[in-house]
Amino acid sequence: MTWSFATDPAFDEQLSWMRDFVRAEVFPLETLEDIDEESFRLLIGPLQQQVKEKGLWAAHLPPELGGRGFGQVNLALMHEILGMSAMAPVVFGNQAPDSGNAELIALAGSDAQKERWLWPLLAGKLKSGFSMTEPEMAGSDPSQLMTRASRVADGWVLDGHKWFTSNGSAADFLIVMAVTGESARDGASMFIVPTDLDGVEIVRDIPTMEQPVGWAGRFHAGGYGHSEIRYRSVKLTNDNLLGDEGGGYRLAQARLGPGRLHHCMRWIGQSRRAFDMLCERAVSRAVQGGVLATKQTVQNWIADSAAEIEAARLLTLQAAWTVDQRGSAGARVEISMIKYFGAAVLYNVIDRALQAHGALGYSTDLPLEAMYRNARGARIYDGPDEVHRTAVARLILRGYTPTEVPSEHVPTRRAAAQEKFAALLERATENL
Repeated sequence: MTWSFATDPAFDEQLSWMRDFVRAEVFPLETLEDIDEESFRLLIGPLQQQVKEKGLWAAHLPPELGGRGFGQVNLALMHEILGMSAMAPVVFGNQAPDSGNAELIALAGSDAQKERWLWPLLAGKLKSGFSMTEPEMAGSDPSQLMTRASRVADGWVLDGHKWFTSNGSAADFLIVMAVTGESARDGASMFIVPTDLDGVEIVRDIPTMEQPVGWAGRFHAGGYGHSEIRYRSVKLTNDNLLGDEGGGYRLAQARLGPGRLHHCMRWIGQSRRAFDMLCERAVSRAVQGGVLATKQTVQNWIADSAAEIEAARLLTLQAAWTVDQRGSAGARVEISMIKYFGAAVLYNVIDRALQAHGALGYSTDLPLEAMYRNARGARIYDGPDEVHRTAVARLILRGYTPTEVPSEHVPTRRAAAQEKFAALLERATENL
């Protein structure tokens, strides 16, 4: 097998423009405090226009939806740059969960659903949320889903309890995963649920390490928090069903595969930003007769971080190339592998950078403390690391068969070799 991550010169120029643009225009937005959504939209409007003029707006979408059809390798390289700032995706029109939801409606939505939900979403006139995780069940095991959509004469009735619905408190509509078979194992479906329907109760935004108590329910970084939602006998029509009845798991995988790739490459960008801070600190901070860069421990941190970032980057590009060649289903090992490996690299590099900065790194005078809190979540969302490790091992082991005698057992191999070369060995003996 051969592969290539090569990009053409024109795209290289676009990547170069993106790097300069994000640093010069997006980074400054991070320092603004207590900014409301209206002010934020006013600030980013001209930036979004520049992105559109460069042909880089919502680039994850196919050309017929206004995207570029770049393929996953090119998208990965773009997301590596966008990952440097939490605000960059919204400036480029591919912020979660709107980007993934747009892809779902584009893939499975009817013409009427695209007209009502997709086009306004792409135009920035609507916000959306993705509602799948439930507090009563393990998020890593969708076969335990409890939220149910029951058929009635004129459509469906939705009942359930969800949480960690990103953007839920601000969304105009939610894409909800609900059981429609006899049990979750028999099938689940996705529904487009307007948040103004009777029975949709936004309980709260859940404070997290990423968005602490003071941030819950507030606008930040172009989005909102992770909501707890109850669906109490919500009446839906057949027009609310997204795709085929029972096709929810297939749609979820179509959404999550590329989404994990984009997450991982954004982590590379975030890791590189922390790495730059680590190296700058190393050559600047004087301690015990020299700067930190002269100390072996710090040198080890820098060397290990550089190797880990490069390894994670190449693994992710390999996964992206495999998706381009075989689709998400053909890249399950690669996608799961980069998810847990990339999350660990992100966490480790930020941790080293924070440690090198000491009290300054622990303070909010640098972005490291926020990056550190965000990085911890990477090991949980989109499936905990342990589940992805198990999946990788299980898929790899399918290529092996049990044997009573190890295939590398030397006495057995020796006997087979003696039989294979018997005639030649006999001739050699005769010539002695």
